[in-house]
Amino acid sequence: MDARTLVQRIVVVLALVLAFGSIASAELGLIYGGSFDLRIPASGSGKAWMASAVVNVLDNFTVVDLDVAVTLKHTSAFDLELVLKGPDGTRLRLNYYGPAGEFFEGQDYTQTIFDDEAPTSIQLADPPFTGRFKPRAPARLDIFDSLNPQGPWELQIYDWWYANTGTLEEFKLIFNIPEPATVILLTLGLTFTALGRTERPRKSI
Repeated sequence: MDARTLVQRIVVVLALVLAFGSIASAELGLIYGGSFDLRIPASGSGKAWMASAVVNVLDNFTVVDLDVAVTLKHTSAFDLELVLKGPDGTRLRLNYYGPAGEFFEGQDYTQTIFDDEAPTSIQLADPPFTGRFKPRAPARLDIFDSLNPQGPWELQIYDWWYANTGTLEEFKLIFNIPEPATVILLTLGLTFTALGRTERPRKSI
C-alpha cells in the first residue's frame, strides 16, 4: 500500500467518524432554560401580563431550527396569549384564541412543544396540548433562523379574561442542528471530492 492510498483511507475513516459523531449531537440539540414559578397574570385575576420569563443564551452560533417548550398550569387555557421575544426584539405570537367562535374549556399546557415541523397546528389541538404542535398560523419559528441567539429571550403571557389564574412552570429553547442525513451527505461529498482528485501523471523521460 503506497502512502497516497494510506492517506486516502485515513481521510475516509475520519470523515465517517465526524459524520456519525454529528448524529449524536443532532439528537441532543442545544437546550437553554428550565423551571420557573411565575404567576399568570403577575397580579389580579386577568386582563394583565405575566412577568416575563427570561432565558439568557450565552453562546454564539447561528439559529438553524428553533423549538419552544412550555409547561404551565392555568384554569382556562383559552384565556392565554403566548408570545416569544428574541434578543433582537422580534416578537412571535405562538398561540391565542379569539372570543368569537373559538371558545373551549380546558386547562394547562403540559410539555407543549412549538415546532414548525410538527404534523398538527396548536389551533387544532385540545388542552393540555401535550406533544409537538405548529405555532398558530401564520406564525412560524423560522422567523428566527439565521439569527445569532446570544442574549435574553423572553416568554410573555397575557391573560385576556378575568377570574382564572395560573403559573408558568417551565420554558425552554431547543436549538436543533442540521439533520444527520444532511451532515453525512455534506461530509461524504467533501471526502469523495478530495479522493477524486488525482495527481497529474509524470512525464516519462
